[in-house]
Amino acid sequence: MLSIDDQIAVFRRGATAILPDEEALRKKLIQGRTLRLKLGVDPTKPDLHLGHTVQLRKARQLQDLGHHLDFIIGNFTAMVGDPTGQSATRPALGAADVDACARTYVEQAFRILDPARTTVWYNADWLAPLTMREVIDLASRVTVARILERDDFLKRFQASQPIHLHELLYPLLQAYDSVHLRSDVELGGTDQTFNLLTARTVQERFGGEAQVVLTMPLLRGTDGDKKMSKSLGNAVGITDAPLEMYSRVLSIPDDVMREWFELVTEAPLADIEGLFAALAAGSRHPKDVKKLLARSIVAMYAGPDESEPAEREWEKIHEVRAFHAPEDTQPFAPPAVGEAPAAALRLLDLAAAAGFTAKSGEPLSRSELRRLIEQGGVAVDGEAVRDFSAQIALRDGLVLSKGNKVFRRLRLP
Repeated sequence: MLSIDDQIAVFRRGATAILPDEEALRKKLIQGRTLRLKLGVDPTKPDLHLGHTVQLRKARQLQDLGHHLDFIIGNFTAMVGDPTGQSATRPALGAADVDACARTYVEQAFRILDPARTTVWYNADWLAPLTMREVIDLASRVTVARILERDDFLKRFQASQPIHLHELLYPLLQAYDSVHLRSDVELGGTDQTFNLLTARTVQERFGGEAQVVLTMPLLRGTDGDKKMSKSLGNAVGITDAPLEMYSRVLSIPDDVMREWFELVTEAPLADIEGLFAALAAGSRHPKDVKKLLARSIVAMYAGPDESEPAEREWEKIHEVRAFHAPEDTQPFAPPAVGEAPAAALRLLDLAAAAGFTAKSGEPLSRSELRRLIEQGGVAVDGEAVRDFSAQIALRDGLVLSKGNKVFRRLRLP
């Protein structure tokens, strides 16, 4: 087993916070025993996407340190409905729907988790038998004022939107899972912070030792903006076909690539640092880095033999067309930067030099170019780049395009 400091470094990688602090975690690790990790999920959808894997992968890293995971399927809490992030009361699911989702959820989760260090629990086993007296006793452990501190509830209260009583009970039910299993460390997304901290309070008020909370960031979806969600259409499913998976990874904005490398791949941090240093220096093209990311993800979930065929098929469909700009494409020269030729330039500066114009024929201003880039309207060698500050490695013949009709070809002196 690694030293305490090295273990804490593994806990810390990619995490948003260790609560209340690292010292609380150190006190548990210094006991030299196998910690009981807790990860709870409400099976409201049948399929997992990369956003779900952020916490699952962190759990696997901690399992590899020798700790044991209590993987809780919230087949009772799913029927109550987690109010996290909801602007209205979430419809409760029926038992049949929850059970169907749970079966596929567990099967897919074990593509990541270590079965030998995982116990699967269903929280209906201990929540459903609670008597009314026991529910009242549980509710007595936390004040209404404490529950109403929750941001979701506060916003709805201030907007005069209804908050139903059963929603106030949800954090307590999730907390009781930690009491029942005597959890040492609970993992969750940053949106679950209130629930996870409530569990610490409830554990102590039942006479137990409070768990440490490990929060993980919410993975941005393929739109580069909102939390990954199948309902928003910005998700990459871990059971997607290899070509579909590869294609969706290739569609992400450049500015989320590093986040995806750190949160959903096994690449060592030192390798990631080197990769993005090369990208910033202009010695690596964003598309090459994104292809590496796509191959890595396909290899993890579809199998190592599927990544290269998926890439070849994608190139056959997209790149042949993208790199064949018209023969009479208007050339342009890079802007002068100092005395020596630049190896790379910001996309905004390169697009300004390309001389793109509006429909009126007037040259686009830099602010107009910036908006156009952020909207995905400028492509480099057929690949839309939404980061106007992205460093583009200069090479003779590079093609910049505005939409799918206006092309400019870079000519180096």
